[in-house]
Amino acid sequence: MGKRVNFAIIALPPRCPFSNLIMLSAPIDLHLVRQLFSAPDKIHASDFLRREIAARMRERLELVKIQPQTILDAGCGEGLDTPELQKKYPGAQVIGVDASLTMLAVAQNHQRMAQGTVNRLLNKWAPAAFRASSNTGLICADFARLPCATAGTDLLWSNLALHWHPQPDIVFAEWRRVLRTEGLLMFSCFGPDTLIELREAYAKHDQHPHTIPFVDMHDFGDMLVNTGFSTPVMDMEKITITYSSVEKLFSDIRAFGGNPLMTRRRGLTGKHLHRAVCQTLEQTRNADGVIPLTFEVIYGHAFRPVSRKTAAGESIIRFDSPKRNI
Repeated sequence: MGKRVNFAIIALPPRCPFSNLIMLSAPIDLHLVRQLFSAPDKIHASDFLRREIAARMRERLELVKIQPQTILDAGCGEGLDTPELQKKYPGAQVIGVDASLTMLAVAQNHQRMAQGTVNRLLNKWAPAAFRASSNTGLICADFARLPCATAGTDLLWSNLALHWHPQPDIVFAEWRRVLRTEGLLMFSCFGPDTLIELREAYAKHDQHPHTIPFVDMHDFGDMLVNTGFSTPVMDMEKITITYSSVEKLFSDIRAFGGNPLMTRRRGLTGKHLHRAVCQTLEQTRNADGVIPLTFEVIYGHAFRPVSRKTAAGESIIRFDSPKRNI
């Protein structure tokens, strides 16, 4: 008799993201973002960097002493972070959330194969009482509008997803809502110097934006404080990837998500512009004969503090009686 594995993808209607354009960090078209990430075979070529950043995030997580019961992976994509989180916290329920049904279908297949492997091993070597059951799930939703209970999550994890949303302050507010008191938020995203070589190459020949104007680390820190997180810790590092050809460089950029800006140039950019940009990039080859491409990676973590207000909005003020010498 086969083992039952519980998987479900719940689809929710997307929210209109442009109700308050003044608050946009960038004019990102969320509908286009979902389209860009609807082809896992095209995105797969860039996954080497997501795996590397996930590993560095887990190293940072080692420094935080928590035992979460519920983990939310916001922007989980193909769900490759989920098994690692489940391995680290075997007793926790891990839920992956992503806006792309196509990516979640791949994640679901990964989970089924992983669970099948575990069950085959346990069926062979372990008594029935110790055989594994699935403790993971998938939800299709905008991670700025989560279908999750308030204060029901212990750890919210997000790897290289936040920069694709035009209103990160709203995202932080939503992530704070679903976290329990003293729950942990841990995320990574791209910073302002990401793709700087490409941006400078285009700027010499065209005034239209070709990359997202990524948010600065300090601005993210301010947003975390303003949305009610306590003692946010932010750090940054730059990773340089080198390419032997311009064609491979552009292929990887498309795999990383391309250009989802509403202000992007419409239609084809033209062979003349592309040729000019390629020639400019060729001039950046270093002493080893390769073309460098910079990725600024921002890491952040913060806790949801104990509330200082009641549900009715009244402030909680703590008075400690002065000590008296007797």
